[in-house]
Amino acid sequence: MTPAPWVNVLANPSFGTVVSESGSAYTWAENAHEFRLTPWSNDPVQDTTGEALYIRDEQTGQFWSPTPLPARGAMPYVVRHGFGYTIFEHTEHGITCEVSIYVAMDAPVKFTVLKLRNVSGRPRRVSVTGYWEWVLSDLRQKSLLHVQTEVDLKTGALLARNYYNTEFPDRTAFVDVNDGTRTLTGDRKEFLGRNGNLSRPAALGRARLSGHVGAGLDPCGAVQVAFDLADGQEREIQFRLGVGAMRLRRGI
Repeated sequence: MTPAPWVNVLANPSFGTVVSESGSAYTWAENAHEFRLTPWSNDPVQDTTGEALYIRDEQTGQFWSPTPLPARGAMPYVVRHGFGYTIFEHTEHGITCEVSIYVAMDAPVKFTVLKLRNVSGRPRRVSVTGYWEWVLSDLRQKSLLHVQTEVDLKTGALLARNYYNTEFPDRTAFVDVNDGTRTLTGDRKEFLGRNGNLSRPAALGRARLSGHVGAGLDPCGAVQVAFDLADGQEREIQFRLGVGAMRLRRGI
């Protein structure tokens, strides 16, 4: 543990993210104050976050984060900040994981790449879950009632929009993963549970995410994929968080 959050800024000219040694992060597009995709918290003590990752053993139900927060595992973590990347390394319950975080040089996209290897000596079935709280404005408290989520029928990506943001009304944020068997939800209440928190979210006590999206929710983006790992097998899961502009058609 460092005396204060030890952060890395990963950015291109129009998009970026700040990642701390605990795994806490926030991401913005175009303007780091006015158009935050996920929340920023100026708290050097708790290092709170609106982005999180989880690994779950599908046979025992045990889960942990591949980063020190929010669901810290029992084994040590190795964290490396570099120019344009941050890497976390961790082994827990016979599953070795390396998380690489970086931002595209020429596009508004953040990549979170997990490489998992089974070193337990037996076949395993695991799931990986990514979680992001939507802001799409400057402060989440102002925008949460206005964020609408939906699933893109062509790609399966989870989309989020805030039409009430007067400066960026045509922007669409998204989260996606390189696995077509994903389950997802846009409901933060469902994911965390009543009085729940990111260290023990209620959704990780269920087999899958519900697919609940739409307007009027406490908005989030959560995506989960489950897969088998033979002994010694490695699997790569790539989450993508980004934003694009909608093209508005004008009638004659």
